Amino acid sequence: MSKRLENKVAVITGGTSGIGEATAEVFAAEGAKVIIAGRSEDKGAAIAKRLGENVLYQRCDVMSEADIKAVIDLAVSRFGKLDCLFNNAGGPDRGTLETVTPEDFNYSMNLLLGSVVFGMKHAAPVMKAQGGGCIINNSSIAAIRMNQGGYLYTAAKAAVTHITRLAGVQLGAYGIRVNSISPGAVATPIFWGGSQVANTLPDEKNAQKMEKLKLSLAKANPLQRAGLDKDVAYAALYLASDEGGYINCHDLVVDGGRTSLFRE
Repeated sequence: MSKRLENKVAVITGGTSGIGEATAEVFAAEGAKVIIAGRSEDKGAAIAKRLGENVLYQRCDVMSEADIKAVIDLAVSRFGKLDCLFNNAGGPDRGTLETVTPEDFNYSMNLLLGSVVFGMKHAAPVMKAQGGGCIINNSSIAAIRMNQGGYLYTAAKAAVTHITRLAGVQLGAYGIRVNSISPGAVATPIFWGGSQVANTLPDEKNAQKMEKLKLSLAKANPLQRAGLDKDVAYAALYLASDEGGYINCHDLVVDGGRTSLFRE
């Protein structure tokens, strides 16, 4: 039986931890050639080595358009095409309604929204030329509910969800599907500062924080368990595979039902 991503090429930003790392594992297991992009060079190289010869690591700061373009270019030069771009990279925002500075605003929007905008910008011409492709943008339930994230984080994720629909409409005629995933109550290092902080802590400390977080998040949805990075990775697998071939302009919520409990 063929694998679900056999002969497909994928780029995953933020691929050195959490959801990105889990997605790289799932995609590689399903036959894809994968480029994981992120800032943590040691972790990226170790993950690529662990997952085998069809997985490459490329250092990438998604706040740099040049870095994003370089990763897309690497996929084409190394593997000849780009079937899927998962704009997954992100992190905590900066600033609140009454404290936000121009620097906070620029940082938050460049990280959370700009990375998506420029990822799609450079993936679209490649996918148009080859006759199709799939773009997945990592959004959040913060985009559709109050009190699920920081002030600018929530605004940026709402923009990600909406710009996904706009891009899907514009690119659909070229065979390019654009969808988003909105995780909620998923245990990742973003809850204690993102990978930038987690990478400075010992593995034991990160594991302790993760177990405590899982217990807390288990109380936050009807399934009464924390979401795991693999839960989002398998959602991305569906969207990237031929099985998701008629899904476009859609936001797939992966939250165990949490959004049904919050109406404020």
